[in-house]
Amino acid sequence: MNAEQANNQSTEQKKKKVDSPFKRSAKDFYKKLKKNKSALIGGYLIIALIIIAIVGPFFTVYDPVHDTDYMVKLQGPSAEHWFGTDHHGRDVFTRVIHGLGITLGIGFFATILGGIVGVLVGIISGYYGGRVDSIIMRLMDVLLAFPGILLALALISILGASLQNVVIAVSIFAIPTFARIVRGSTLATKNLEYIDAMRALGASDARIIFKHIFPNILSPIIVQASLFVATAILSASGLSFLGLGAQPPSPELGAILSNGRDFMWDAGHIALFPGLGIMIILLAFNVFGDGLRDALDPKMKK
Repeated sequence: MNAEQANNQSTEQKKKKVDSPFKRSAKDFYKKLKKNKSALIGGYLIIALIIIAIVGPFFTVYDPVHDTDYMVKLQGPSAEHWFGTDHHGRDVFTRVIHGLGITLGIGFFATILGGIVGVLVGIISGYYGGRVDSIIMRLMDVLLAFPGILLALALISILGASLQNVVIAVSIFAIPTFARIVRGSTLATKNLEYIDAMRALGASDARIIFKHIFPNILSPIIVQASLFVATAILSASGLSFLGLGAQPPSPELGAILSNGRDFMWDAGHIALFPGLGIMIILLAFNVFGDGLRDALDPKMKK
């Protein structure tokens, strides 16, 4: 029994040794994030919004597109219609709940797509330098010369108005932002001693980039991604508001807001609730991104 107990204790100690670095880093990150109360609230709010976007549509009574009833059109909030009805008699609460998932999906997909391309371009530019760096950065400067929403408008006018094209347009103006951040971090990392040691040992460029440089520049990428989701959502909602994004009768929040602008004085609730939804989403991601930046910034560590 003593031998078995000793073996059990040794295995438990090994597990603790394996788990302790990750647990320590997670605890340290949570402690730093917890110091910023607003960032913590923003994080919980994002989780709540995602849960509502996934689960909410299963608990709605009405169809967001086809349940029209002109007998109850433009009615204010009531026990039957919590957010009132629109000009087609559709339930605004149902449309907002369904639109929340569409809007968040656009923000996440545009950020992921633009982030992947921007990270690859930035790492290649920073690692190889020279002419490759000059060509890539001049292309990024061209993209940065246009304000994001104007570049998206130009791309949508070429590609056509649809949700898929909105994701593509928003992701394209995300590329130079990610590329510049990643390039700067790569330049600071590639000349460190352990990278030189890996080169001396004969490691390939791909192994150095993806196994040794990329994990060490992940923090600014995560922070930028969390902040850009808000920018992507605002841009996509703006395009839908202008009629260049989600097309009627899609329940995307920007499209609902656009439908409600013609009834601002008679039925302001149609524009009020999707506008509040967009505002809450943007506030949550911006506040959480600021707190995430402080928690992951090594300069903030004592």
